[in-house]
Formats: sequence, structure tokens, C-alpha cells
Amino acid sequence: MEAVPAAARAWISGAVGAAVLSVLPALRDPAAVPWPTTALLAAAGVLGGLRPRRAPVPPALLLAVLLLPPAAAALAAVPGGFFSTSGFFSAKGDRRGGWRRSWDAALLALAATAASRVFGAARAPLPSGPLGALPAVLAAALVLALTAAVLDRAVRRPAAPRLPVLGPALGFALLHGPGALLAAELWRSVYGPVAALLVLLPHTVPVRPAAGSRRERADRGATVRALVEAVDLKDHYTRGHGERVGLLSVRIGRELGAAGDRLEALRIAGTLHDLGKLGVPTRVLRKDGPLTGEERRAVRLHPEYGDELVRGVAIPDEAREAILHHHERLDGSGYPYGLTGYQIPEAARIVAVADAFDAMTSTRTYSRARPVPAALAELRRCAGSQFDPRMVEALARALERDGRTAVPTGGGTAVPDCGNVPPDHHGPSAPPEECPYAPPPGRPLLVPDRDRPPGGGTLPGPAPVPPPGGRR
Repeated sequence: MEAVPAAARAWISGAVGAAVLSVLPALRDPAAVPWPTTALLAAAGVLGGLRPRRAPVPPALLLAVLLLPPAAAALAAVPGGFFSTSGFFSAKGDRRGGWRRSWDAALLALAATAASRVFGAARAPLPSGPLGALPAVLAAALVLALTAAVLDRAVRRPAAPRLPVLGPALGFALLHGPGALLAAELWRSVYGPVAALLVLLPHTVPVRPAAGSRRERADRGATVRALVEAVDLKDHYTRGHGERVGLLSVRIGRELGAAGDRLEALRIAGTLHDLGKLGVPTRVLRKDGPLTGEERRAVRLHPEYGDELVRGVAIPDEAREAILHHHERLDGSGYPYGLTGYQIPEAARIVAVADAFDAMTSTRTYSRARPVPAALAELRRCAGSQFDPRMVEALARALERDGRTAVPTGGGTAVPDCGNVPPDHHGPSAPPEECPYAPPPGRPLLVPDRDRPPGGGTLPGPAPVPPPGGRR
């Protein structure tokens, strides 16, 4: 759904160049490359890429690291990156697939090169035999996962260096390292490659994709419902808010041309956007008076809490990013990372508009619900500084087409959260003309789809609407 920014294109170009250098030794000296083994492991990597990924890299790539020299391991990793359906840059229908698949291929090639060199250096001083090789295998698996994760975060979330990568990398090493070592020993034994690949079969071959997909969707739906119920039980003022934001996010996405899995990602993101409030003290969520500075800081942590809570849940990457970034603002004054303009994931910009609209059209403890036209006018007033104008206009078109009676507004008390800013509980004395979404004085007006680097694109849809006050 998102274009590839200039900084990401620079990273990708550099990574592709480095990957080419890493495979050059294999191309210069073909006699030194075990081509049958390389081809077979490359095919296993492609199959692993077709399977929904639960690890930083396909586990079959670790076997290539153990069996091949560095240049050949990098060469075997390339096809798996190009054909991956689980990488960050693999969204269906993305017209920038060349950039994105190139990045996946280069990332895996560089990770395989680094891991292979570490394995060779660590294996030399260790005793012979499988047990002696185990520390080197674990070190190689750790480096493989860490390299892939660090490089991926550099492109995916340049403004979020605090996100942990060591924990998932350690988990990958401990889970897949022993299995890869067993597979490598079988490969070199009289049992050969067939027995070795059977060890990796559960993590390599897509089994009954259609049935598995239905089962996965059912499990994911049950998990999402359980998480929503947990949030509603903690804060009854937000009951129904997540579901309504999810439906509104789907409407905006459909208006912009999204379909299928992307709409499902938007629904999940909108439904779970406030999941992190499970980590906020209940007394703060239910407080009727103004929040103190410390309480506001606690509330500001809920996007990061939500990101941590869904880290082990099988939801799309776009949904995770929207949960983390739905309180960012175009002018950079949002949180948790102060992203600006097109740095904010498009799904997060969609959820931000849906969240604010539902907050304004729901009755809260300190104010009655605003009429739909007044809520839309408020969103347009803050478009360009806080909200993406394209998302605001897409919501307006969807509501106009469906009719006001189709708007899923809340009945009774609802979210005590002023949309895309921390809840400040203005109270009933707040003047009605006050805009809880107004941008800070002096902030520039940004329109992601107009102020992006040349050559970028967006999800198909109408041209951006100019923000009030003109461009920066």
C-alpha cells in the first residue's frame, strides 16, 4: 500500500550491490561451487518462501549456510527472496514489486554470507563431530537472523531503532539450529539429501495452502475477538470502539482501491489499534478528570504496548505497523516516533482517520456525539497537518455513498480518547469550538502523497486533496 521512499531505495540499491559482490566469487570460480547442492537448496528456499513465515528468514537457508561456502550460500538465498510471499515487501498487487523483491533477495543473500563466514570461523577451533559443531551452528543461526532483522528494520522502520531484534533472533537460533545441524549431518551421510530435507519438511513445504489459510483465518479471528474482549473488559468506555474503527478502516481502504488481504489487514488494525491500553493502568483509562503529566505519558505508551502484544500473533505486518503508528501525525508531532508525512505507514494513516471519526461521533463521558457533518468538517480542518487528506476524503465519499444511517457510531458512552492525540479529558467545560485535533502553531502542512520523493506511488485512488492553507 505504500510507495518506496528515497531513503529506502538508497538502502535497497546499496544492499543489491553488496549482494552482487558477495556472489561474485561463485561466478568467477564455478568449479568451486557444488552446483547440485546449491540448486537443490535454492529450490528448498523458494518453497520456504511460499510458506507463511514465522521466522526472520526461511529455516532452509540455515542448511545452505552449513553446507555451502559463503558465495554459494548467498547464491542459493537469492531465489527464495525473489519468490517470497512472507517478506515485508511482498504485498499482493504492489506495483513496486521489483524494488521490494530485490530487497528481499539482497537481504537474504547478505545474511547468508555473514552467517556462513561466522560458521567457518567458529567451527575451525571446535572439536569434530555434531556436538562439537553445535556452538558454531547456533552462532551462525543467530547471525543469520540478526543480520536479516537489522537490515530489514533499517528500511522498514528507520525511525524506530528501539524495536528489539535479539529476542526473535535467539529464538530462531535455538529452534532451528539443532534441526539444521541434524539435516546437515544427514546430507553428508549415506542417507543423503532426501533424508536431510525431510527434517526440514514441516518448515519448508506449503501443506494444503487453501485449507491451511482457512484454518489460519479462523484461528486469527478467534484471537482477535479474544483480544478485543480483553480490552472491553478493562475499559468499558471503549466497548465497541475497536470494531467500529475496524469497519471504518475497511471502508476507507476499499474507497482507495484495496481488496482481499489488505482489507483484512485494515480490519484487524482498526479493531486492535487500542490493544496496548491493556498495559495502561485502569484508573487512568477510567479517570473522569484531567490527566496528569505522568498519566499522559503512560497513555502515550499504548501503541508500543500494542505492538509488543501482537508480536506473537499471526496478523499481517501492515496491521502491526498500523497499531504501532496510528498516533503519528503528518507534521511530526505525534507519537511514539514522531514520523512525518509518507514515513507513516499508509495503514496507520487510515486507522488514524477512522479512530478520530469514531471518537467524535460517539457519546463520551464529557461530551455528546457530534453529527457526522461536523465530524467530517473537523477532520478536514486538521487534514494536512495531522491527518492525510486522501484518507479524510475517502471516508467522506464512503459515508456519502452509504448514507449517514450506515455510519457505525457508538450508542452510549464510548472512547474517552481524543482521536489521534493523548486523552486529555477536556471535560464538559471545554468550549465547543475547540478543536482537539488542531495542529500546534507553526507546524508545517504535509501531504504524504505530494511531498514524497519523485517516482513514488500510492495505493490506487483519486489525487490528493490540497490541505487547508496550501503546501509547505
